Amino acid sequence: MVGFWERLAYSHACELADLLMARYLAGEVDEVYLIYNEFRSVAVQRPVRQQLLPIAPGSEGAPAGGPGAVIDYLYEPGPEAILGELLPRHVRTQVFRALMESLAGEYGARMTAMEAATKNAKEMIEILTVQFNKARQEKITKELLDIVGGAEALTQGAEA
Repeated sequence: MVGFWERLAYSHACELADLLMARYLAGEVDEVYLIYNEFRSVAVQRPVRQQLLPIAPGSEGAPAGGPGAVIDYLYEPGPEAILGELLPRHVRTQVFRALMESLAGEYGARMTAMEAATKNAKEMIEILTVQFNKARQEKITKELLDIVGGAEALTQGAEA
């Protein structure tokens, strides 16, 4: 897709996540992992590998009934309807987050590269300015010596 990163939108993540979920549900793949750069700062990005599908269940127990106790709740609508709505949203959001983290990392890398390029260009301009000024001064000095030498020759020729 042309311009994907320039116009990154949630709809792109939904399209990608829906494709991944469809392949997982069709049995084409057993697991789906997200591999992306986690943005820590402009200078630091950390590669991350995160299992997206199947979604690993969290700890269901709560300390109220003892360690590992399972508490049964009544849901309205039922748990299947809730999970049927929330799980696809979760997958889409995780894909979007991974894309945004990677994009932020790329922008950070671009900023760092541009900073370095600007610093190097300024240093090069300073060096070239010094070289240009030395060359100009040498030319002026040589012209002055030629003028002084010509004037001496004229005064010696006039005395003779």
